[in-house]
Formats: sequence, C-alpha cells, structure tokens
Amino acid sequence: MTAVQIFDKLWKEYTERTPSAQKIKNLLTEKGNTVYNDHIAIRTFDDERVNIEVLAAPFLEAGYQECGDYIFEAKKLYAKHYEHTTDKNAPRVFISQLKIKEFSAELQATVKRLIDGLSEEDLNPAELVFKGRLWEQPSLEVYEKLQAETEYAAWLYVNGFCSNHFTVDVNKLDTFKSLEEVNEFLKEKGFKMNTSGGEIKGTPAVFLEQSSILADRIPVVFKQNKTEVTKEITSCYYEFAFRHAMENGKLYSGFIAGSADKIFESTDMKL
Repeated sequence: MTAVQIFDKLWKEYTERTPSAQKIKNLLTEKGNTVYNDHIAIRTFDDERVNIEVLAAPFLEAGYQECGDYIFEAKKLYAKHYEHTTDKNAPRVFISQLKIKEFSAELQATVKRLIDGLSEEDLNPAELVFKGRLWEQPSLEVYEKLQAETEYAAWLYVNGFCSNHFTVDVNKLDTFKSLEEVNEFLKEKGFKMNTSGGEIKGTPAVFLEQSSILADRIPVVFKQNKTEVTKEITSCYYEFAFRHAMENGKLYSGFIAGSADKIFESTDMKL
C-alpha cells in the first residue's frame, strides 16, 4: 500500500468518528485554501504485539523512516516520529505508546487480557492501524478504572487503533498567515479549542506552534452489570501546526515534547 493509499484510508475512518474535521477542512477550502496534512498521530500500548514498531510497519513499507523519539514522564508515554524518505510533502507520522509497567497491576492485567484476546489475523501489522477497537464491547467499570489512572488508556480502550488526529499544515494555507488567525476563524465558527497550556502550544523560539480543537464526542454503548448504558466519549480531534524556519533556513520538522504533552489532552473527558 502506498503512502497516499494509507492516508486516504485513515482519513475516511477518521472523519467518520470526527465529523468536525471534515467540516473544518470544507470551511478552509471554501475560503480558497488547499488543505495539506502536516502529520497524523496514533496511540498504542508498549506490548510487543501492538507497540510502536508494529504500528509503524505499513509506513516503513511505504517509504518512511524513523526521525526522532520523545519521552513524556508525567503521562508515562514514549513516542517516535517518522518521515518519508523521498517525498518531503508526505505527512509525518507520530506514534506514542503507554508504558504499562509503570501503572497498577490491575491496569497491566487489563491491557494484557485485551491483547491476549486478539487473533493472529487481528495483529497483522499491515492492517492493525486501520482496525479500531478489536476487543469486546467495553465495560463501563473497566473504562472508569482505566480513566482513574490514565485518560490515554481509557481512550484506547474505547477507540482502539486509529488516527487519533490529523493536522492542518498552516504554512501551506493561502488565506491565513498565522496560527492565531486560524484559531480565531475556528472560534468564530463555533469550535472549542484545547486551552490546556495555552491556546497555542510552543513559540517561534522553538520553531513550532500547535493548536487543536477539543475532540468530538461519540455515543458508546457500555456493558454495565447485566444491562447496557450509553455514554458520550471523546473520539478524535483536528490539530493545526505552524512551523518556523531554523537558523539554516529550513522549516523545523520535528516535535516538541512539552507541546505534544498538552495536545494529548484534547481527548481528555474533563476538558
């Protein structure tokens, strides 16, 4: 599968659970812009059957290479980002994983049980990133226990393997000159921004500025004792990135851990 095919497939699935993203892309297009994707992000656990290396497989096959890694101490996450070796306009790929051994024995057992229940076909690296939630109907009790320890694990439990977000490349928009202009436009259209750590994360001094809307919410039917209950749970969100030129004149291509830490919170239920 080519990079274009991968991203087309991911976008289709992503916009089904994130209708706000398609609405925003349409609004930007109507203002005379061609919308380019700066990067996508994917979440997973550090279990060797579903870890970063497994989810990176289709991208490596399509011509990507590893370009940087990041540690998030407070959220107990590790991440890597990938870039295409020849196509400099291809979106970057950011994959993070939860360091499950740093959590309670109960959380570790829950994650192991979920992954143990997957078939060899489910775990096929070439397809895993497109599969969404592969385990059983979620339990509200399990969801709430995971959420008490980490929003990240609770989100993964409900949403599974997918693009957590796509990102508008603000540098390539024709009718906006800054991230501030994009944010004001979005707020005028009624979208709520992630303000954790400030509406804009990062500064020109670190060569990358990022913002995001809060994640859409989707109804999820949970098991609860012997009945079912429906709750609205965060799905995915749309991000916006503006990259600044470094001393050598090239646009910065990596990520800033401190900014990404706050962007992660776009899916937090409390926001």
